[in-house]
Amino acid sequence: MGLSSNSNESIQLCIFDLRRGQHEGQELDKILFFFPSGLPFSKQLSVIGLSEGLITFTRIFSPEAACDSIEAERHSHVFHEPEPDIWMVMVVEKSNDSEPIWREDALRKVLKEIHSLFVMFHGSVRAMLEKEPGGGLVRRHLYSFIMDYLRDFLVGKKFLLPSFRDCLRERGTAQMLTINREAAIEVQSLVRVLESSAVNTPCHSLVLFQDLLVSTTLSPDDTINLFTYAVLRLTPRALSSGTSSWSYLRKGNIASNVVAETNVSSQNSMSESFYGSSDISHGDDNNYHVVRPLQSDKWSKGKDGYLVTDLWGAEVGTWVFATPTVLLQQTGERMYLCAYQHRSLTLMLLIPISSIPNGEQGVSAVKQQVLENASLKILKIEEKLSKGWGGENAYHVSGYRYLLVDGDRSASRASPATKVTTLAKESLLAMNKLRQEVELEKSRAKLEDHCCEKDLEVCIRAKNNAWVISRVTRGKELYMVLEKANETLLYASDAVEKFSNRYCDGTFSLD
Repeated sequence: MGLSSNSNESIQLCIFDLRRGQHEGQELDKILFFFPSGLPFSKQLSVIGLSEGLITFTRIFSPEAACDSIEAERHSHVFHEPEPDIWMVMVVEKSNDSEPIWREDALRKVLKEIHSLFVMFHGSVRAMLEKEPGGGLVRRHLYSFIMDYLRDFLVGKKFLLPSFRDCLRERGTAQMLTINREAAIEVQSLVRVLESSAVNTPCHSLVLFQDLLVSTTLSPDDTINLFTYAVLRLTPRALSSGTSSWSYLRKGNIASNVVAETNVSSQNSMSESFYGSSDISHGDDNNYHVVRPLQSDKWSKGKDGYLVTDLWGAEVGTWVFATPTVLLQQTGERMYLCAYQHRSLTLMLLIPISSIPNGEQGVSAVKQQVLENASLKILKIEEKLSKGWGGENAYHVSGYRYLLVDGDRSASRASPATKVTTLAKESLLAMNKLRQEVELEKSRAKLEDHCCEKDLEVCIRAKNNAWVISRVTRGKELYMVLEKANETLLYASDAVEKFSNRYCDGTFSLD
């Protein structure tokens, strides 16, 4: 596979374990992943050594919350500790623009997404290290998984990361479909049928329409993980394009957030032996069998409507593809993942492995039961949702470019990507800067008082005279760009009030 780059990379991404490699001559043991892997080990250790030093130093002043970012003259360093003493660090080169094009929180959410998806499929990094202390097992899994993930950031030969052009988008949230009461009752009825299809087995389900979440019976964290994977690889758009559809990186002017030019080539022999070759997804050595769930173009729709893939191999002694499995974060239970698709409707049914003693034969019986019990409901709901669907611009509000985030529900809604790309660069840079300030203020408030959520309102006049506005209250956030607003702040504030009253039940109104 070998996604590689030149040695003068303007992005570096590494994962290391502070509990390993603490003795002279064993320093390489702490490296679990490094991109670009073609860099000499001396440079990899230099980056990790600097990161380790910053973590150790900042823990002196804040033992429970070490550094989350460092701004150097030419680079930004973003840190994330997803498991105790397992650190992920992204280093990005600063641009020559007067305004920063990256937002630390957006880059950190890339790291969080990588780890969350990895754990959903493979389990925790620490558990894998305990299983095979040498580190070869976890390195091979991390390398193949993250390289498959990073391929979604390739546009042609350009490697892109979330930048100021994505400031009206929120990674790590589900975009919800708004449905009327009649449709909601139909969906609830379908969910009950889905969950009763496996006799005496508590199943879970997600229902998506297009790339929007309709229903879930999972915890918020598990919902986000499964929703993210569905949008990356399973929805009709993902199946037809072979790429994820959550981002609008591919639309509009992309020059400003290109961080590196990449090429696909083989790694050098040293890095290949250290991280393990990812070209072989089904090796002969069971200790190093690597399932690659993020490989693109590996899912297809079968004749019965169920989505199939050979990524998990085949059942022993048969030509039957093995059913994918995932690990639920809330319960720690491993589940079979069965996905069914009818036109724009995608159903994801999760069945506890422990409840199916006869493996694929039992899963097949449950899938058949779903078809018998739910086919008519599925047809009816898809038709109903399609008739009420307003298309790509369903959530466009004339005159506004906005992002709504509900932190409690891990949900968001935003202006359509095609509408956001009409905004001037100055407007987007100003919004990016505003969001950075809001995130910094939220972080300070959290450190000062864990129980108190701060209400915030920030308005900035951009260089092109557009208004960029943020209001944060009771776990909900509104970000808005008004390019055609009147010159007065009063006019801009009134526009926000009208939006809040009409589309947010007055949540962000000042009265």
